[in-house]
Amino acid sequence: MRLYAVVAAGGFRRHATYRMATAAGVFTNTVFGFVMAYTYMALWAERPRLGGYDASQALTYVWLGQALLMTCAMMGGGFESELMERIRTGDIAVDLYRPADLQAWWLAGDLGRAAFHLLGRGVAPMALGALVFDLVLPDSPVRWLAFLVAVALGVVVSFAVRFLVALSAFWLLDGAGAMQIAWLAGLFFSGMLLPLNLFPGVLGEVARALPWSSLLQVPADVFLGRRTGWDLMGAYAFQAGWAVVLLVAGRLLQSAATRRVVVQGG
Repeated sequence: MRLYAVVAAGGFRRHATYRMATAAGVFTNTVFGFVMAYTYMALWAERPRLGGYDASQALTYVWLGQALLMTCAMMGGGFESELMERIRTGDIAVDLYRPADLQAWWLAGDLGRAAFHLLGRGVAPMALGALVFDLVLPDSPVRWLAFLVAVALGVVVSFAVRFLVALSAFWLLDGAGAMQIAWLAGLFFSGMLLPLNLFPGVLGEVARALPWSSLLQVPADVFLGRRTGWDLMGAYAFQAGWAVVLLVAGRLLQSAATRRVVVQGG
């Protein structure tokens, strides 16, 4: 466990070194936050209780989305490009010889990345949004803690999805197409564009049942106090269930892939 804690700390420090990129990311998240906030304000002016949210809850949802966009890597941007490149070049063979589990190694690094982005690119846009708009913030430390647990589970689900996508490079050699499909699905089905509660009929039911809803919709509902008591436990069970299923699938795919490693170019 100590090894993976060191890897996680290394992931945090690695992303903390890119100060200008972080500042640019905060600026970008803030600008898009304002654009989406005013769009939501116009939409909720016409439909005041759309999706079961009032205007303040809808605005809070917008800024939570900006805070969690990079934390939960809804558009990718984590380890997957590097892992795909190592598979393509054959450097993955070195990783497999390490006295560490491949999946756990990359998970630890991604947890460190997520922790940095939550602090480095999540807090500032959320704080700026709270200064300008009337946001609904948790009124107790317990709800803040419940929210952080939901975020942590969402990060694990996000990792598990992206790990599966990255392993596709063992067969595809160039996994760029799979990666683009994954981030489009993550952007849409996480609720980043619109809360999944607004999706109609069967589409809404399917969207809320998919793993990507763990990245934003579930943490946002916990933050807004819409998930409490046994309902909160159900939300955690949903996220944890998807995390286990996807991590096991990644483990099985990893086992299949490493039995037939294909090295391109060497």
